[in-house]
Amino acid sequence: MKILPSSLFGRLVLVLLVGLVLAQILSTLILFKDRHWQIAKLQEKHLTLHMVEAMRMLDSLPAKKRNELLVILNTLHLKVSWQAEPSPDCIPGNYTPNLEYIVTYLHFKIGKRSLCMVEKNIYSANNLLKSMGLEINLHKPFYANIQLKDGNWVTFEHTHPIREDMATPWRLILSLVVLLGIVLALSLLAVHWVTRPLAFLTEAAEHLGRNIHHPPLSENCPIELRRAIRAFNQMQIRLTRYLEDRTRVMIAISHDLKTPITRLRLRIEQFDDEKKPFIRDLDEMKTMIDATLDFMRGLNTVETSQPLDILALVESLQADYEEMGLPLTITTDYSPPPYPSNPQSLKRCLVNLLDNAYKYAEQITISLITEDEQLYIIIADRGQGIPEIALDTVFEPFFRLEKSRNRETGGTGLGLSIARNIARAHGGDVILRNRTEGGLEAVISLPY
Repeated sequence: MKILPSSLFGRLVLVLLVGLVLAQILSTLILFKDRHWQIAKLQEKHLTLHMVEAMRMLDSLPAKKRNELLVILNTLHLKVSWQAEPSPDCIPGNYTPNLEYIVTYLHFKIGKRSLCMVEKNIYSANNLLKSMGLEINLHKPFYANIQLKDGNWVTFEHTHPIREDMATPWRLILSLVVLLGIVLALSLLAVHWVTRPLAFLTEAAEHLGRNIHHPPLSENCPIELRRAIRAFNQMQIRLTRYLEDRTRVMIAISHDLKTPITRLRLRIEQFDDEKKPFIRDLDEMKTMIDATLDFMRGLNTVETSQPLDILALVESLQADYEEMGLPLTITTDYSPPPYPSNPQSLKRCLVNLLDNAYKYAEQITISLITEDEQLYIIIADRGQGIPEIALDTVFEPFFRLEKSRNRETGGTGLGLSIARNIARAHGGDVILRNRTEGGLEAVISLPY
């Protein structure tokens, strides 16, 4: 099972997504820790002020009226009471380092008094924060005894407001989610913007195999990709020049050969009966030259692509061959969707394959199949087939299985080459395969 995406776009998105999520998680933990620390500090300061005010009020009242004041001084998280002696488990002058801030502040506000402050060893908000990795080094809930001016002792019993401390800050979470969404959207847009020229380069490479005259790619992209696209465009220019030069040379040579052949034919016409073998050889040479010219022109032909009804094309070929007394059967009534193609070139591809089939067999049938975004045109016959080793060799120019010098039976050896070149110019291919029930199939595959 693949963990990483196969595309560069997917991998960049995965890296950015993981990085952003981790960054947001860490920033959220830091913000939560800072928030809880600030809240704890504010509560600590508020608690200390409340204790100072409570002691001042108790000091200002006689002992008989202090019980009435306790009702006002008691809060949800701080219980206040007074008694003549300190608690037995509280030793005056004893306090823990975590409570030093409160002790120092009390001494600053109410002077040096005898006191003790003992932390409660219970499960508090700090324990919960520690389990979440958000530990705050503040005091635990505590129990305090402080001596009043008249010698009595006031007792403060404090508990942490756990529920209020751990309340979820929805506004903070919402702002983090919005920030993550915006950054992620911009990151995806940036990755798509950067990788888009690569997609164009891939598409251009595919088109180059179909049409060497495809327009060059735009170089409006980052400099790293611009170099690759510039090299690709230069390669296309060189290939185009090479093919054009080769085609022009071959066409010029083939065309120039027609002139001396015609001149030789005119001179041979003056002979008597011995002229027939010479004329036959000259006709054979002329046929080969004409076929070569057709082959080279076919490689250099640029035709506008347009939607084509394949079934209508096959039916028109069926009518043409039946007029010539050659029966052609269409074994399917399936009509594939219009296929973007070069109509004349594709028709020539089918005609070459049909002509080749009629030379060696009869009972020719055509089938149309669409599968996996591919259009298959299958031309089948009832002939003898060909050896397996020659199924691909027959596509080579001027290769003939029929070893005689008779062009009427063996042809020039260019028909299958032209058919395959046309199919490959459409992004497809042509293959031959022997049928199990006897005969040969020519399969044209064309991608949608």
